[in-house]
Amino acid sequence: MYTDKKSILQLAALLKAHGIKRIVLCPGSRNIPLVQTFTNIPEFTCYPVTDERSAGFFAIGLALHGGAPAAVCCTSGTALLNLHPAVAEAFYQKVPLVVISADRPAAWIGQMDGQTLPQPDVFGKLVKKSVNLPEVQTDEDEWFCNRLINEALLELNHHGKGPVHINVPISEPFFKLPVDQLPEARVITRYQGLSVYDKDYKPLIERLNRYQRRMVVVGQMSLIYLFDKRYVKMLYKHFAWFAENISNQTVPGQPIRNIDPLLCSMNNEEQEKMRPELLITYGGHIISKRLKNFLRRHPPIEHWHISPDGEVVDLFGSLTTVIEMDPFEFLERIAPMMDNRTPEYPRGWEARSKAVPDVDFPYSEMSAIGKIITRLPAPCSLHLANSSTVRYAQLFNVPADVEILSNRGTNGIEGSLSTALGYATVSEKLNFIIIGDLSFFYDMNALWIPNYGSNVRILLLNNSGGEIFHALPGLELHENARRFVTATHQANAKAWAEDRGFEYLSAHNDAELSAAATYFTQPEITKKPLLLEVFTEKNPDIELLKNYYRALKH
Repeated sequence: MYTDKKSILQLAALLKAHGIKRIVLCPGSRNIPLVQTFTNIPEFTCYPVTDERSAGFFAIGLALHGGAPAAVCCTSGTALLNLHPAVAEAFYQKVPLVVISADRPAAWIGQMDGQTLPQPDVFGKLVKKSVNLPEVQTDEDEWFCNRLINEALLELNHHGKGPVHINVPISEPFFKLPVDQLPEARVITRYQGLSVYDKDYKPLIERLNRYQRRMVVVGQMSLIYLFDKRYVKMLYKHFAWFAENISNQTVPGQPIRNIDPLLCSMNNEEQEKMRPELLITYGGHIISKRLKNFLRRHPPIEHWHISPDGEVVDLFGSLTTVIEMDPFEFLERIAPMMDNRTPEYPRGWEARSKAVPDVDFPYSEMSAIGKIITRLPAPCSLHLANSSTVRYAQLFNVPADVEILSNRGTNGIEGSLSTALGYATVSEKLNFIIIGDLSFFYDMNALWIPNYGSNVRILLLNNSGGEIFHALPGLELHENARRFVTATHQANAKAWAEDRGFEYLSAHNDAELSAAATYFTQPEITKKPLLLEVFTEKNPDIELLKNYYRALKH
């Protein structure tokens, strides 16, 4: 029988799944649920050692014999500190040691309660990974707990071996043993390259070929990668490819890019029918909240994430496999190994995507973005500021050979203009910057920088405040807070732009916008940098966008 504490059940199940069979147990009270559970699992061999200093080194000895990881489990307080010398030895000798420490609930740390001290990260740089498990109350807690344990155990043998620390806060009561079996805990595995001499990857390819409904989602990538034509033919037909504008040209063929309108046009039943069995991801951040929600509500059987650093990134809550290698090398390596079938799944998605009508907005922030994006001269660079701008840009097709950049690492509004100007300063191409008023005025000192030249063109969308905040559900209920949340203002950029040597253009209606857009997007570098300020109103813009998405649902 096992404890009812779900964090401990996840830990026990994953220790077992990751092949950790030898556990040294130290006495105490806080770790009673851990000890009770571990000793009732037949696959574990448990060794009692009273002195934690000896216990740690004893566990090292177990791990050294055969090279398999061993674990040591102790109670809270100074018991954990007594393991420090052994942890240091394991770190420098590169021994895979799992330190499991019971802990008091966080609320009682520093409150003069017994055997309490700050235990998370207590070993500092002497462990490869340190995690502090949540006390599981919700499904999200359990997912988080599962992910943290997988992350820690995967680090035991990642770029060399070494110790990891798993801290387990435990609330009373300790002695209940109502559970008669361990949960089916999700196990995340990691492949480090696909060497032709390594046969371990064959089951991976067999699993891939087993699935008919395969999807690839590409996040932000700041490069253009041109696949060899033979790989394009081999790869494209096997997957439904989803990519955003910030993914750039990093897909072997033409991906589905109208993601938000496409998913909005499908009801829940239709989305469920298009659930992928296998999801493969590479690249960085993804903008579309609808895509995230779709894959969280309709999760795949397996999710493989490919990245050179091999980090665990579980954006959709379904990660099963981390493949540590360059994604393009991976795709080109697997291309000849895939079966010759042409599945219907990708074609189903393509048909749905083509059935979604193109956007056609009246004069608005969205129409301004569309008019500029669709007229961009190629080659050029397009810089998209955060918040509404980068999202609205996704509604339009960007011409080929346009490089797209955006500060999506943290998604903040600060620094978008400065980053773009830094890039433009060392670029020989035209650099177009599309930016909202809050992002612009927040970073306006960027124009003070004397380094950039006349290859800069800024589209400034001015609707007197933060539209993305203005559209927040429920904000109308809090009228007194509205002006603070949305940062309303009456500023314009004309004087500042002209003072900094820009040629200034403005638009207040569709006719003015069309005329300015033609001049703004001319392919020749002008004598001065250009700034086009387009004035719109938040409420009509938001309503136009809502109406567009409402229409897609009918």
